[in-house]
Amino acid sequence: MLAPSTAAAQGGSVLLEADVDGRPVGVGNLVLKPSEAAKVSITVRNGTDTVQRIKTVRISGTALALTFFTYDTTVPFDVPPRSAETRSFPLEPTDLGSQALGLLPVTIEVVDVQRETIASVETTGDVKGSLWSVYGAFGLGVLVLTALSWAGALLALARRRLPANRWQRAMRFLPAGIGTGLVAVISLSVLRLVAPSPTAEIPFIVGAAAAAFVLGYVTPHPGERPPSSLDADTVRIPR
Repeated sequence: MLAPSTAAAQGGSVLLEADVDGRPVGVGNLVLKPSEAAKVSITVRNGTDTVQRIKTVRISGTALALTFFTYDTTVPFDVPPRSAETRSFPLEPTDLGSQALGLLPVTIEVVDVQRETIASVETTGDVKGSLWSVYGAFGLGVLVLTALSWAGALLALARRRLPANRWQRAMRFLPAGIGTGLVAVISLSVLRLVAPSPTAEIPFIVGAAAAAFVLGYVTPHPGERPPSSLDADTVRIPR
């Protein structure tokens, strides 16, 4: 769910409104194309009794508690008490294609001279990046590690080398389940179906982890390895 296009800072008295290429942030997805410059306009409404000194406008994209791109634009201006100020500036995300792709939560915030966030607004960004971007490579890395985790667990099951304790067997499968949940979240983001967010991430990751944990718990007891027919202690030499 998208955040409203107006956000409050500390005290709830400083509000930020933003639009990109004339479209209000928070209405639909914010399309970001590395090959195209965008015109960003922000309005800061100061409802306090003190001057708000803006220094920087920051636009960032995050997923899974990780920041994949950040653009800081220096736009110094003051907002007098009980008034509003509007500023516009161009955004040229030329290197965005190598940083992210797909649907990502995007935050626009105004930062003061002490580098403190005064107010912010959140939306979902549709980044037209490359599969080989940092975010894409991160997803591929998680996919490879998850595949290796499943292969290791299932191979140990086939060779009857899992721990005898059920809880230990469940923990052996748990990393593969967590990885499966992460792969699902990243895949839905890259395919532009669902943007990563706590409400989307937690059910996928926890659900996949729980399923893998239960699978490991109910796997059959490995038991003792059957004795080899060539075991020296069991071979009888006819007389």
